[in-house]
Amino acid sequence: MIIETARLLMRPFIDDDAEALAAINTNPASTRYFPAPMTQADSNAAVKRYQQGMADNGFSFLATELKPERQLIGIVGISRLEAPVSACIPGNPEVEIGWRISPKAWGHDYAPEAAQACLKYGFETLNLPEIVAITFEGNLPSRRVMEKIGMRHDPQASFDHPKVPADSPVKTHVTYRMANPAR
Repeated sequence: MIIETARLLMRPFIDDDAEALAAINTNPASTRYFPAPMTQADSNAAVKRYQQGMADNGFSFLATELKPERQLIGIVGISRLEAPVSACIPGNPEVEIGWRISPKAWGHDYAPEAAQACLKYGFETLNLPEIVAITFEGNLPSRRVMEKIGMRHDPQASFDHPKVPADSPVKTHVTYRMANPAR
């Protein structure tokens, strides 16, 4: 699964991506809407999850690079939304879209460009019925990306994220949805 846009290449993660991804995942600015920045071990485990998701499903979150430099700037992609999170959202959605872009690459609309291409892939190639996006309710930058790519906020689908500690200020999440326009 390789997805290209005018400026970006999205491809499956390889082990050699671990160090560059960790530089993004351990950066407090990149993860300011997470309960805490990831550790190197957390980030390495994420690469393994993305690789396993690709092996299991044929799609996952993807290493996202600038073309032609082939410089990793983050992750963008679609992935299976697993329990217990999926059970918190009405309709028990199966697939989510997500992104995390390095602060060094902010301000260039890379996230919406890549996310739009991933939605297209999910709907046109995989024929998915629906894709959702979730984020901490206060994550306005991600919510703006969701709106830019045509997703709609579902106010009835807000939930307390079961994997976020109860006392965390980023516990409450919102859900945005998009149905496959061809179905």
